[in-house]
Amino acid sequence: MNKMHVYLHDKTIAYTGHQLASLWAYRNFGLQGDSIVCFRGPCSILPAEMVDVEDVLNGSSIYGPDMLHFIVEHFGESLEAGVLRQRLLISIIKDLINCPDLKRDGDDLFIGEGKLSISIATASPVSVMIHAALNIISEGTPVRAAGLYDLGYSDIQVAELGTKAGHMYAGEMYSVKMACCKVRGVK
Repeated sequence: MNKMHVYLHDKTIAYTGHQLASLWAYRNFGLQGDSIVCFRGPCSILPAEMVDVEDVLNGSSIYGPDMLHFIVEHFGESLEAGVLRQRLLISIIKDLINCPDLKRDGDDLFIGEGKLSISIATASPVSVMIHAALNIISEGTPVRAAGLYDLGYSDIQVAELGTKAGHMYAGEMYSVKMACCKVRGVK
């Protein structure tokens, strides 16, 4: 059984929403199959690229000058499975950050009133995809934000968080597959 690809890209990528497209990891990094790609960069999503229709209807803007991004793709899954996996990824990130003031509400992380994360799950014609991102700096965002620098993270620790979260998520996915392969059906 193949494990997920985990890849930390070491160059800056400006996230625009275009990256949330089927086979993005394969086309850009040669990662064929289920994958989680982590990278750092700014985020600016125009309304035409927004997947969350509620954000579009509310006139929300999505912008962050420096974020840690995760793009996940799973093949052969339903949108509901994608949303559940999205929440698992956010829970893994929350556990890794291990801050008593950090709270999860659905697929979002908050420190007090400051929003630390953005996240969405969607379906493509061939897969489900997840984009999750953490603010590194909390200034310059359209909403009250919190950032990893506010928690004392260094640039090296930001990269380590991305790598650890990717590997832990892939490990959970492998564990789920193996759990499905060890039980017998019941009548």
